[in-house]
Amino acid sequence: MKRAYSVSNVLNKKFPTMPFKGEWQQSFGRPSKEFSALVWGDSGNGKTDMMIQLAKYLCNFGKVAYNSMEEGVSHTFQMALQRHFMHTVEKEFILLDREPWDDMVARMQRRKSPDFLIVDSVQYTGVDRRKYKYLKELMKSKGKGLVFLSHAQGKSPKGALADFIRYDVDLKIFVEGFKAYPAGRLNGGGEPFTIWEEGAAKFYSNLN
Repeated sequence: MKRAYSVSNVLNKKFPTMPFKGEWQQSFGRPSKEFSALVWGDSGNGKTDMMIQLAKYLCNFGKVAYNSMEEGVSHTFQMALQRHFMHTVEKEFILLDREPWDDMVARMQRRKSPDFLIVDSVQYTGVDRRKYKYLKELMKSKGKGLVFLSHAQGKSPKGALADFIRYDVDLKIFVEGFKAYPAGRLNGGGEPFTIWEEGAAKFYSNLN
């Protein structure tokens, strides 16, 4: 049986948060290091660039593993890394080339596993809710962050698992027109995050 907490226990408990600054703090607040998130949107709206920018920023707080289960090591992913000057965080970032789910979980079970895991994308994991929940609880127990990328169907994540994850994670980030719209259990923040100024300006001017 798990421990029961008194009100004082909860109020006195320390939850270390990451000191996000500037636009990152304005949009995503100051999440705890063991945060969970889902990022989703239609193709061509800036999801991959959002994830690369997020990965780069998280490198300020620990080592990041990015499992490109959908695209893998490819020319387009190489260009995304170049666009965001990822060579500047080379020591804190590793790219996993379509690493199978069970191998990825085994990697994160190691004592010196990365501090953050990004899974791209939900539709290519081939797992059910049980396996997802195991990974999420594993990451939380180790004080590590977990982020999933998902395709969209309209303005919602595509598929039953992605939709389940949306309601389970701390941060829910919808991407459209090169802007990210954060919602969920935010510690501050809430403002839209601009992924690409020129692309966003063009997209939204065409809507008017």
